[in-house]
Amino acid sequence: MSERTPLLHYRLSTSVNEQSGEHHACLSGETVEQSLAFSRLKSAHQSRPKKLSTFFGVVIPTLLSMFSVVVFLRIGFVVGQCGLYQAIAMFLVAYFIISMTVLSVCAISTNGALDAGGAYYMISRALGPEFGGSLGVMFFLANVCSSALYILGLVEAIVATFGLPEDGVSPAGSLQVLPAGYWWSLLYATGILLLCLLVCLVGAEIYAKASFLIFLVVMIVLASIFISFFAMRPRTILLPAALPVHNNTGPQPPNMANFTGFKLDTLLGNLDADYAVDYTTGTMMSFATVFAVMFNGCTGIMAGSNMSGDLKNPSYSIPRGTITAVIFTFIIYNLLSLMVACSCDRILLQRDYSFLRDINVWNPLVTVGVYSSTMSAAMSNLIGASRILFALARDDLFGTVLSPAKKTSHNGNPWVSVLLSWFLVQLVVFTGKLNTIASIVTIFFLLVYAAVDLACLALEWASAPNFRPTFRYFTWHTCVLGIVGCAIMMFLINAIYASASIAFMLLLLLLIHYLSPTSSWGYISQALIFHQVRKYLLMLDVRKDHVKFWRPQLLLMVSNPRSSVGLITFINDIKKSGLYVLGHVQLGDLDTLPSNPLQCRYDSWLSLVDHLNIKAFVNLTLADSVRHGVQHLLFISGLGGMRPNTLVLGFYDDCTPKDKLTDPALTATVPTQDPEDERPPYHFPALRPSNDGMGENGKVMGPHEYVAVIADAMKMMKNVALARYFHQFDRASTISSSPGKGALYVDVWPVNLLRPDSSSYVDTCSLFLLQLACVLNMVRAWRHARLRLFLCVEEGRSLRGSEEKLGQLLKELRIKANVYTVPWDQQVALHWQRQGEAGKRRPTHQSQREEGLGKRGLFEEKEGGDGDYVNSFPSNATRLSDEYLLAVNRLILDQACPPPAVRFLYLPHPPADTQLYTAYLRQLDLLTEDLGPTLLIHGVTPVLTTDL
Repeated sequence: MSERTPLLHYRLSTSVNEQSGEHHACLSGETVEQSLAFSRLKSAHQSRPKKLSTFFGVVIPTLLSMFSVVVFLRIGFVVGQCGLYQAIAMFLVAYFIISMTVLSVCAISTNGALDAGGAYYMISRALGPEFGGSLGVMFFLANVCSSALYILGLVEAIVATFGLPEDGVSPAGSLQVLPAGYWWSLLYATGILLLCLLVCLVGAEIYAKASFLIFLVVMIVLASIFISFFAMRPRTILLPAALPVHNNTGPQPPNMANFTGFKLDTLLGNLDADYAVDYTTGTMMSFATVFAVMFNGCTGIMAGSNMSGDLKNPSYSIPRGTITAVIFTFIIYNLLSLMVACSCDRILLQRDYSFLRDINVWNPLVTVGVYSSTMSAAMSNLIGASRILFALARDDLFGTVLSPAKKTSHNGNPWVSVLLSWFLVQLVVFTGKLNTIASIVTIFFLLVYAAVDLACLALEWASAPNFRPTFRYFTWHTCVLGIVGCAIMMFLINAIYASASIAFMLLLLLLIHYLSPTSSWGYISQALIFHQVRKYLLMLDVRKDHVKFWRPQLLLMVSNPRSSVGLITFINDIKKSGLYVLGHVQLGDLDTLPSNPLQCRYDSWLSLVDHLNIKAFVNLTLADSVRHGVQHLLFISGLGGMRPNTLVLGFYDDCTPKDKLTDPALTATVPTQDPEDERPPYHFPALRPSNDGMGENGKVMGPHEYVAVIADAMKMMKNVALARYFHQFDRASTISSSPGKGALYVDVWPVNLLRPDSSSYVDTCSLFLLQLACVLNMVRAWRHARLRLFLCVEEGRSLRGSEEKLGQLLKELRIKANVYTVPWDQQVALHWQRQGEAGKRRPTHQSQREEGLGKRGLFEEKEGGDGDYVNSFPSNATRLSDEYLLAVNRLILDQACPPPAVRFLYLPHPPADTQLYTAYLRQLDLLTEDLGPTLLIHGVTPVLTTDL
């Protein structure tokens, strides 16, 4: 529509009389306590009487909103420009669009308890507070501006009829007695607005009675119009003056036109389109501009749902009342179009938009109809804006800013919201002209209609069991058609304003998302995500897994998060978009407990996940021992193709734990969700001086059970990682090292240091170490870290040759790392001193191993059990001396210049003899003593490939 539509005919109908009605969409999963609290909060509002019936509360407001002044001043314009054929086609298309939205409104309004707030309530309870709040604000502003728009239009109509001429002299016997001018018009508008305010302050009941009186007036005027087509004789009508057209050298337009009565020739002359210049604006009309103007008169379908908080039975009244009003207006518009086309010259239709007054049996009736319908539209928009503001304030989406708007009178009328809405309407009235705002208002309404369709579509697609509306005459197809239709109309009216409105909505959405508290309404996004995740999980076939697409899927066992913050954040970095599960075992027997003790702990763990800003799931279990609990989690964690393939445990030692959740530095870098709440969002037991990283309070299991957990995981074909000294790891300070100076290092020792006679850089476990180190290096925060790969060699072997072979391996695996050769003859000598004659067999075995490696390549293992021999804990390892282990420990420390952020070491398989578990753990303890953050890693599955 052109921005130059200044006259009453354009202004009165570019805005639509709308409001919001409320709907309770799909309550699901509330606890009894939440339901009781919800009921208490709403008891005061619901206890007030609701007296409006379907006819008074829905049919009348919707009819008046859809008619407004269009039925009196716009029918001739549409038929005169487009012809009868295109006019009927336009009405069919327009009503098809709004009918799709009506079906969505009916579906949502019959799916549970409906409360005040209209479209805002429907959208917010279905799509969440972000969409509901942003569109609610836009709908509120649209109603405010629309009320001002109708009031100013009514003032202009009054001044046009009763205002003094420009010379200030009223002709004798004339009714033109009112002074004209900006300040006088402002005074008239203020008086009319005060009258609307008084009606709205009394309450919805007096508004319904006033609307009924206006409805009777409009119906009488409509009846007189239909009678006039048959009763009035043909006549010639003087046309109003037209705006001059620039560069118009043709003949002057006629100043007279005919009302012919019902004639076939007149009908034939009005069948086809004949677009001409609009005499009120001087602009050329087209199908798009006429359709945009006409469509404004077809909106208003939510005026009934706006009164939802005052209806006796909203779920019954809204569908029946709205559909009745839509059908009635559609019939009236088409009948009027047909009668106008059969009885009026095209010149009359194109040059006089108020011709119905001139052909009426009593001319003032049409004027009264225009005044009445405009007054009703202004009043309806004012009361609608107040109800939306009241609903927004009651939901606390904007904190204390709107808290005064919650106040109501003894009969439940939100009088503060009415006053605030009146004040804003008065401010808009001061502008005097609303040509630009008129188009924006209509676009706001269409955006809300599209959002209602989107809400219904989301509820239907989510397939939530609690979405079962009693109105079933809709499908997801009707919702999509409604969304598309509203979007097309928005951009057809004005593409710039439509784009700006969507951008404004998104801005409000982001503000509410980040500033408003979490609501308990339920989020449709969660239902949609569940629906899609379930579908794709079923499509994730574990039989199609391939090593090329392997990624770490980690189960981290956490005893008490207070001492495990560093490890939790580090494992979050190493997951590489894979599954990450925080597991916890609570000791107990459900048979002896009155209820599940884990249920109340999930909130604390989920708050911890939010607090640390990690992407992890939480899985808690109750068991009689830690070992059985870990077995439970390894068996049941995950779903379908998303199951943990790697178990991460804290190391079993006597390090004193430190509570990192009370560290001020951590709190400063990771703020809680509510800055004003000084209490932590989680409740975990306080630490004791001794904690092994697995039990909840102190050491709840011994070293034998700890090693048994490792062995169990390997039996289940799970990779295992033991994390030591990660209480010293501070991610913020570690990754803040200067990237340009390369101050961050990750050291990898891909050799079984407990088996120097079988050291291999290419077995499954070694390659798994390389893969995890590479994964860590691919994370954004660790990209500037440098990988250092240490190659342990003995005298007699070619240092350069070994380094070249490993470099070639890294090249084929596309891993960028610096290779360092480390002689360790002295350490190996300490080992063979304890092995006796076994040392004589070592060279033979070593040469055979190297020869076999050269024959079978990088990724294949020798048949006959050599792989098992390498990965197993050999019997002679029990004879490893402390001197050897401490020497290897010093060797590792000597290479730490500069010291690395983290080390990756080879974790041997636990011994088959369970009696050796304690010795095995002690050797790991000596090997990793004082190494700083260290991961001991054992891989059981191939994870690397050189294939494309």
